[in-house]
Formats: sequence, structure tokens, C-alpha cells
Amino acid sequence: MGYREKVKNLWEDRENQKHYVKWLMSYSKPYYGRVMLLMLIRLFGVFAGIYMAILSQKAIDTAGDGSNILIPLIGYVILMIIMQGATIVYSLVNTMLNEKYGFGIRKQVYDKILDSVWMDVQKYHTGDLMTRMTSDAGIIADGVVSVVPNIIMLAVELVAVFITLYSYSPFLAISALCMAPLAVVLSFVLGRILKRIQVKVQESETAYRSFIQESIANILIVKAFSNEERFSDNLVKLREERFRWVWKKSKVSLGSSVVIGIAFQLGYILAFGYGVYQISLGLITYGTMTVFLTLFNRVMSPVIELASQLPRVVAIIASAGRVMEIGNLKIEDRKGTGNISGNVGIRAEGISFGYNKDIVIKDSSFNIKPGEFVAIVGDSGIGKTTLIRLLLGFVNAGSGEITYYDQDGRTAGINADIRNIVSYVPQGNTLFSGTIRRNLLMGCPEASEEEINEALKMADCLSFISEMPDGIDTVIGERGTGLSEGQAQRIAIARAFIRKSPFLLMDEATSALDERTELKVIDGLRNITPKPTCLFITHRRSVLKYCDRQLRISDGHIYEETISDAVIDNSNI
Repeated sequence: MGYREKVKNLWEDRENQKHYVKWLMSYSKPYYGRVMLLMLIRLFGVFAGIYMAILSQKAIDTAGDGSNILIPLIGYVILMIIMQGATIVYSLVNTMLNEKYGFGIRKQVYDKILDSVWMDVQKYHTGDLMTRMTSDAGIIADGVVSVVPNIIMLAVELVAVFITLYSYSPFLAISALCMAPLAVVLSFVLGRILKRIQVKVQESETAYRSFIQESIANILIVKAFSNEERFSDNLVKLREERFRWVWKKSKVSLGSSVVIGIAFQLGYILAFGYGVYQISLGLITYGTMTVFLTLFNRVMSPVIELASQLPRVVAIIASAGRVMEIGNLKIEDRKGTGNISGNVGIRAEGISFGYNKDIVIKDSSFNIKPGEFVAIVGDSGIGKTTLIRLLLGFVNAGSGEITYYDQDGRTAGINADIRNIVSYVPQGNTLFSGTIRRNLLMGCPEASEEEINEALKMADCLSFISEMPDGIDTVIGERGTGLSEGQAQRIAIARAFIRKSPFLLMDEATSALDERTELKVIDGLRNITPKPTCLFITHRRSVLKYCDRQLRISDGHIYEETISDAVIDNSNI
């Protein structure tokens, strides 16, 4: 289905629009009071502006009569000063509210991403998620805090000014209001065009940010393959695509502004000519003509501004839909750990799993007893990491059952809470920017200095950390910049150790370690009391001699293989 078929116009998509508006209203409830304060400040400005126009008429007519103009001038100045103060208050409250509202949406999206099913989140590019959290959230915040209240106040201003002008000249008031149908028609036409363009603008922004984020995160690969120039050219192409849609949106909006602006000028000429004609007949004073022109502008201005707000309203609705899409992600199941304590084992019975139609694991069963050290071996890409994801509940088996159990027979099925009793050392460099201490405390935020040092000792980290300028408080860069691969891997292992979980999942956790360091780490594991259950995903034969048993994955099936056979037959480890 093409893009034009996917993106319906505002009328055809009205049910979704209603849903988006209901979501915005529901989310905005805590902010209603402060939004109302902003609207009251604007309301004061509307009526103060009308009264200032009346005061200016009185001042001009009073001067023409030779009377004292001091009182209307003083009133004008006082109102002007009060309005300036109100403008300052409005600006400060608007900035504060916009920031709080925007952060609220960003946190809501962020929390949803953290709590949602991992596979569902993986369907979105990181750059796309960032765009929804930043750009889309900002558009929504500005819309609720500024655009929507502004539209309401423009409508109030239109009515108030129309009534005031009508009291002076019904002809001019009705003439000014006749501009409204033009604005409504133009708004309807623009709405259909701008909805499609706005979504395209956001999609191009997503592609643009995603490319930058991904290329910087993998800059080593870009440089290793001498792709600097090609990536730079690709960024230019993405920028041109984004600019094309931004430029198209600007032209449509500008075109509507020009049409309405011309109509506004024609209306002003009408008001001016009518005023001159009335003066020539002696029917009005110069001060009254001033009111004519001022109020006529004040009637036309809300009509024009209301039409100009349409692109922003469309942007709000489009962004709300994108944010709500993340909000509809499925939350992970949390069913507890069944009061499991002490050593923990895993029992898998007839499990199968596949990504889309590709079956990775087929009808497999195994049992890892509490306190065992078990290796999982097999060719690259055969399903070892997929098995880890199944055991951690990141993905759910299509069939079969996985159960954690302790020595007393207590059991718990796979759910997100199972990770509370599991420590995980993933493949590759998974450290965060910040201090080494901060990375370690991710494993256990309440860990004492003694527990931190114990974990570092077990992972053989103390020697190289002691040589760093700030020791454990040394700041490292993103993905462990400033450390060697082996050092980063040992800190990741220490992060898992400090958690003191009864079950450890080690996914190629010693691949960057030399044999001596690997021996110290695994010996440290075996000497923990009570000894945890450990599952090693590995390609290294050296790890096998520390394991009690070995499971092999081949052709989608998981079966047991004796360690002695594996050590003798070193192929396909």
C-alpha cells in the first residue's frame, strides 16, 4: 500500500483524530490550572487592548475639543505598563509549563520503552525513538501550552472585538467578519495537504537523526572501511530529502499567509475609505476613525491568526499519533519469582522459537540443575544468543515451557521479574559513559565498598584500576572508551558479580580475556559460596574444562554432549 493510501486526510481519518485529541486532553489534566492562568493573562490583554483603543479615541477627540487630554493619556500609559508586566509573567509561566509538559511526555515515552516487550521495541530504529521523544514531544508540549490556548483566546478576542466594533459601525464589523469564510475554506484545503506533509517531515527527520546516531555509534567501522566520504554524501542526501519536505511545508503555509495577507490589506483599505467618507459627511470624528481602523485590524487579525494556526494543529495531531503509537506497545509480564531462593536451576520442555518464519530452536528440552556450570556450544548464528534471550524473557517461546526452580521445588515461569535473580554478561562492550563505579553499581546500586572491591577482585580488575588516575572513579567514554576490550569485559563481569545472583548467564563473556585471566575469573566463580549456577555461551575450548556439562545447538535442536567428547573433537566448538 502506497503512502497516499496509508495517510488519510483529516476528514477520512476523523476517528483517529478524535482518539488523539482524547489522549491529549487526558494527559493534560494535571496542567489545566496553569494553562488557565496563561489564558487569563491573555484574556486580560485582549480587553486591555480594546480599552486602549477606546482611550486613544477619547484622547484624540478631547484634543480636538481643546479639553484636557491628561486623564485618557495617563490611563493609556498605566494600561500599557500593566500589559508589559503581564507579558513578562506570561512568558515565564509559558516557558516553565512548556518544559515540564514536554519532559512529562518524554518520560512517559522513555518509561514505556523501558517497560515494553523487547522485541516490539526493536522494531523501531533508535533514531526514530529519539525523534518521537524530542521533536514530537516538543511539538505536543508547545501545542497544548501555547497553540490550543492561543486558538481559544483568538476566538474570544474575535467575538469581543466584533461586538465593540459593531457598536461603532455594524457595516465595518460585518465586512471584517466576512473574511472568516475565506479562512475556513483555506484551512480545510490546507488541512488535507499539511497532514501528509507534516508526517513526511517527521519521517525525514527520523531518517536524518537515525543515520547520524548510527554512523557515530559505529564510527570505527566507517573509518575501518574508508567510508568517510560516502557517509558524508549520504548525510547530504538525507538532509536534502528533509529540506524538500520542510520547504514544501513552508511554501504551502506561506502561500496561505500571502492570500490572507492580501485580503487583510484590502479590508484595511475598505475600513480606511469608509472612515474618510464618514468624516467627509461629518458623521464621525477623527478619534472615531482611529477606533475604526484599530478595531477593524483587531477583528481581521484573529481570523488570519486562526487560519495560520492550522499547520501547528496538524503537527500536534500527527505528533500525538506518533507518541501514542509508542504508548500502545505491549508491557512485559511481571509475575514475580515465586519466592525462589538459594541455588536456581532451569528446566526447558519442548521449546521452539523463530524470528518471523525462520525457526531457530525446534522442540528442544534440557535441564540445568542448581549449582551446575554448563556450556552452550554450536556454530555462529545457530541460536545461542537467542537461547539467552529466551531464558531472560526478552522473547517468548512459540511453544513449550521454561521454568526456573530451586532446590526446595519452588518454581517460576518466564517473566520480566525473573531477571531479578539472574546476572547477565552480554557479548561485546556494553559499558556506559561515566565513572567505572557508576557502571559497577548498575549491578547493585546499594553495594558497599567492600562488595565492590570483592567483585573487582573476582573479575581480576583491581590491578589495572589501581593504576588509573582516579581509580574506580575514573571517567570512561561511551562504550568504555579509554579501556582495552579485555578491561571493559572484566568490568562487565564485575558488574554481574556484584549483583550476587544465584544464576549467571555469560554470553562469550571471556572472549577478550587471555587464558590466565579467564582462569582467575572462572575460579573466582567456582569459589563463591553458595556457588551460583552458570551458563556459558562460548566458542572457546578452554572454558569447557571448567564446566560440568555441555549442551550443543545444531540444526535448531539442543542436546547434551559429554565434555570429554567435545574436548577430543575440537571442531565446531
